[in-house]
Amino acid sequence: MKNKVKEEILNKEDTLFKTNDNKFLVLHNDDHHTFDEVIEALIDVCSHKQEQAIQCTYLVHYKGRADVKKGEINFLKPMKQQLTERGLKATIE
Repeated sequence: MKNKVKEEILNKEDTLFKTNDNKFLVLHNDDHHTFDEVIEALIDVCSHKQEQAIQCTYLVHYKGRADVKKGEINFLKPMKQQLTERGLKATIE
């Protein structure tokens, strides 16, 4: 009996893990926006604290891209839209 209950719990955990549709909002580097513009956008759009926005901005600058937010696609779409309206290149992956 204990093994059957344990097996059912493990199966439910596997199902929960597989149905987790978290994606990443990815910000890409460009040569047009200043650090301050990107930092301000991350604070305004993604609700980053200043330190987090600065760190993400440096990652974007030196690595060419950075994951700036994680969540379900419906949560990320409006943020992506707002970032692109500011002229930034953002994707959801």
